[in-house]
Amino acid sequence: MKTFEDGFDVLIVGGGPAGLSAGLILARCRRRIILVDAGKPRNAPSKKLSGYLTRDGISPSEFLELGRQELSRYDVPIRSGSVTSVRRTADGRFEATLDSGEELRSRRLLLATGVRDTLPDIDGFHDLYGISVHHCPYCDGWEHRDRRLVAYGLGEPAIGLSLLLRRWSDKVVACTDGAPVRPESIVQARSNGIDIRFESIQRLEGRDGRLREIVFADAEPLAADALFFNTSQRSQCDLAKSLGCELTADGCVVTEHSQSTCVPGVYAAGDDDKDVQLVIVAAGEGATAAVAINKDLMREDTK
Repeated sequence: MKTFEDGFDVLIVGGGPAGLSAGLILARCRRRIILVDAGKPRNAPSKKLSGYLTRDGISPSEFLELGRQELSRYDVPIRSGSVTSVRRTADGRFEATLDSGEELRSRRLLLATGVRDTLPDIDGFHDLYGISVHHCPYCDGWEHRDRRLVAYGLGEPAIGLSLLLRRWSDKVVACTDGAPVRPESIVQARSNGIDIRFESIQRLEGRDGRLREIVFADAEPLAADALFFNTSQRSQCDLAKSLGCELTADGCVVTEHSQSTCVPGVYAAGDDDKDVQLVIVAAGEGATAAVAINKDLMREDTK
């Protein structure tokens, strides 16, 4: 087991857009940093990422590889693995243990681990996920514009998503999978040209990743070209909770000014702070956190 007795300025947990962006800024500030990445990005099933200026349409894996290559020019060490535990010491430093047994010490901690979607337990879902089944209309709505779209959610979430999907198509159906919906929501959906299917879904039928129809347990199937889902999310790890960070009702990290949390020295960036969940926003939050961390360290060093 190797211990870095002298420690790092910053330990970044998570090697997605937020973590890599923060690493780049901090490296250029000549900070001694280390990044630990478990290699489980939320958008792994996606074939491309969208809405990132100059990188629109690039594959997520290529985007991350380019980011790693840029960090390598600054000799930033990247560990593959997970941080299994981290604690804040009496002097305000952080001691982390990796799943490899390696121990790391740092003055500041940036959590950029992201979230994981709760995927519907529907037969055929995973065969279509990332091609014609998606979690983000802003990322994939354009590619399915003017097509037959399905908004999936357990009850009310399906209605909210269906109203959003109307921006991309006037052929939208909300599927509540047997969950109840408020009468006023039904009126709102139908007044906006949205049909609602209340039946429980049995499976998704498709071919070569392309959705063809929604099969219900006790009703006629619904022809469809793409499905977008609105389900719950959970943090990729429990480090924020173990450190005592304030969390939202669904377990995401509450951030304050410049991505700081209520725990001194702990910052969070990316999807886990439940802000706008786009790759470009996550990268921006990483850069914002990096600048704040550098200023924080400067204040400590110049007392």
